Parts: sequence; C-alpha cells; structure tokens
Amino acid sequence: MKDTVLLLLETSTESCSTVLSVGGKVIASGYCDRPKSHASILAVQISEVLAESGITIAECDAVAVSEGPGSYTGLRVGVSTAKGLCFGSGKPLIAISTPQILAMAAVGKAEKIVALIDARRMEAYCAVFDGKGAPLSSVESIIFNKESFKALLDESSVFFVGNAAAKLQGVINHPNAIFKQCNPLAEYMIIPATEAFTKKEFKDVAYFEPFYLKDFVAGISKKKLL
Repeated sequence: MKDTVLLLLETSTESCSTVLSVGGKVIASGYCDRPKSHASILAVQISEVLAESGITIAECDAVAVSEGPGSYTGLRVGVSTAKGLCFGSGKPLIAISTPQILAMAAVGKAEKIVALIDARRMEAYCAVFDGKGAPLSSVESIIFNKESFKALLDESSVFFVGNAAAKLQGVINHPNAIFKQCNPLAEYMIIPATEAFTKKEFKDVAYFEPFYLKDFVAGISKKKLL
C-alpha cells in the first residue's frame, strides 16, 4: 500500500504555510509571516512546494486546509484555494480545525492543552485537549480575566499554545501554566489530516465553508472619502 500524499494549507492567522507530506513526513514546505499576504503568496507557495517535491497535484491523495476559527480573510483565501485545487483535480478535501492544529504542536508537553486563537481586545477562541491532542471541549469564544482556566489549572499542568497565549500570560499567574506564543503551521496538520483521510472524512467541495465562530464585522474606514 503506497504512502499517503497530502498537500496541506494553513492560512488561519497572519502567517501562511504549505506542506507536501508523504507517508506522514514533510517532503517540502513553504512559510511566510508577512501580514495580509495570503492572497498573493499562497499560490506561489503551492507551486514551489510541488516543484521542490517533484509531485504534481494529480499525484496527491487529498488536499487539507485549516477550517478556522481565525482570520476571516486568511480562511477565505485558504479554503477557496483548497476547493479550487480539489475541484480541478478531483481530489478529496479535508478540513482540520485550527485549535486541533495548535494542539498538535503541544502534544506531550503537559497534562492538558488549551489552544488559543487571537480574536480582538482580551478575547480569544479556545478549545481544550488532553496531553495527546484529543479534544475535550468544543471551540468557544472567551474573554480573559484573572480567573480564566483556574479550575483546569488547579487540577493539572496546562500548556497554553497559540497567538493569544502571550495575551493570557499577561492576565493570569499560576504555577501549572505553561505558555507558547505561536501561529498554527501546516506541518502540524499531518497527523489529523492523515487520520481523516484514512477514515474518509471528506468535505463537500461545493458547499464547504470556513468555521468563523463569529460573523465577520467590517471595520469603518478612517480615510476621508471626500
């Protein structure tokens, strides 16, 4: 049985990353953390990763993308690109939740893992996982205060991971708390995406939409129109 070949796209935060994996190993990868560059850089990353690996999209078994929550624009770019690739190649689409991707970066580092995705002000999207990365809660929106996660911290060590970890670190002080400020990366999608492929947990290419958790609210421009 041949090794599973996956093209993985992660665009849910200010960073943008692409990985081509074969049999669970990274063969080629691309990364950019230039703000608001997803629309211009993702297609380039994909082309470079495929060229470096010597593998075409036709030779991939599936395309996996981060489904959110996270940046509205980043998610739209990633999902629309993944759907376009799947539609054109006939490959199945896999979606991995952004908190799950973050959790995979912290496996084995504490008894519990809390994935934190920055929202606005003192708010974040979060989900709780066990030390092996298995989900223990659904994704929810919370506002940080000094009592945040106290019950969880009182009973076990907790690894807070994500681009809102530093924000929480400035609010709570607990000996069981460990923090890692970082963005989700495509390489941490390999295990859950491979499992989803094995179980044939595919999304409908025509109807799949990102998981925003909250409706998008456009800001009011401060520029004068006249």
